[in-house]
Amino acid sequence: MFSERIADTAFHDRANSMTSAQVANLLRSHSELQNNHKKLEQEVVHLRHQIAWFQRQLFGQKSEKRIIESAGVQGTLGKAFDALPDQTEPPEKQRIASYERQTSAKNKPSEDSPLFFDESKVPVETIELANPEISHLSPDDYDVIGEKVSYRLAQRPGSYVVLKYVRPVIKRRDTQMISCPPAPVSVIDGSRADVSFIAGLLVDKFAYHLPFYRQHQRLIDAGFKLSRPWLTQIGGNACAMLKPIYLAQFDSVRRSRVMVMDETLTKAGLAGPGKMQKGYFWPIYGELDEVCFPFFSSRNYECIEEALGFSLRKDAVLLSDGYGVYKRYAEKTGITHAECWSHTRRGFFKAQDIEPEAANMAMDMIGALYQIEARIREADLHDEAKREYRQQHAKPIVANFLTGSTNALPITAYYRRIPFLKR
Repeated sequence: MFSERIADTAFHDRANSMTSAQVANLLRSHSELQNNHKKLEQEVVHLRHQIAWFQRQLFGQKSEKRIIESAGVQGTLGKAFDALPDQTEPPEKQRIASYERQTSAKNKPSEDSPLFFDESKVPVETIELANPEISHLSPDDYDVIGEKVSYRLAQRPGSYVVLKYVRPVIKRRDTQMISCPPAPVSVIDGSRADVSFIAGLLVDKFAYHLPFYRQHQRLIDAGFKLSRPWLTQIGGNACAMLKPIYLAQFDSVRRSRVMVMDETLTKAGLAGPGKMQKGYFWPIYGELDEVCFPFFSSRNYECIEEALGFSLRKDAVLLSDGYGVYKRYAEKTGITHAECWSHTRRGFFKAQDIEPEAANMAMDMIGALYQIEARIREADLHDEAKREYRQQHAKPIVANFLTGSTNALPITAYYRRIPFLKR
């Protein structure tokens, strides 16, 4: 005790004798130690994330789907079971007479049922079959008391048709003037392609993903003598005619209060022998169900500025994933940036091994939001009814999520609060 008092006195004497420069050096050293300590803590967290990721790759599930365990006991490999299976002997087997299962009448397919097509939209060819039993009889020897109808799905060669316009050339006898009505005007000046062919060409390529060279093969097989470059030229001219419609639709998207935007990789243009250049479609979805697909050669921030511009509504909301360029654009223009819940959930899924309690609570809340959207789809709610249902059931969950409330309910309680709806 006496020695400790002497050491304490010596320490205070030494501290009082230190100069201001020495005190400043000590404070500076203390600050550096604190900074180094924070860096080491961050490095430890980063390494824990890496270890958790490698463990998941080796031993964990690859899918982001979660199986919510029930209240019952479920055993796990490598851990002791809390409940053992029933060790009692199984009951004696009882022989039951064999039988043949009959097909349910409501599920039995019927050749006489026309339910597999819409007769108002599908062309139907009627083929009348003769009854061989009356081939030797005269019409006076029998009566037709009814008919039975069967249907078969058939296919005919390509439905390409050549329209042959025959225009009479006349010469008036009184004036000796010769006249002929003009040929119908094509949507492409001087082209042999009818507007129906041009529309079908684009639908086959962009809706059914049938390239021009396959359509060309089909035309050749059907007896037409056309060049493949001609099809490419027709397609380019048709797209140019649709450009005003595309620009008008894009303007409508920019006037939307809520827009959804994403970017997806594609290959377009040759980069060399056997190589394609990388490009990106940036699909933009408006609140009137308009969709535009502007194309850019990169994934840079400037692509968003060029696509959306700077004249959006003040209350506009841009919904996107977690790619940083969207957040940057929202900050620059002053609009609201909303990230999708699936990408938000992905971060919590990866953090399960580091912060399991908080990560599971967050995913439970997001799962409850997904369940609410499923109920909305089941009930086929629209417009104000959908908004009212979200305000009543989803808004409290989102509020708890954003505030990090510790009073958050477990997922089973959330689901019990979501009512089933009737159409």
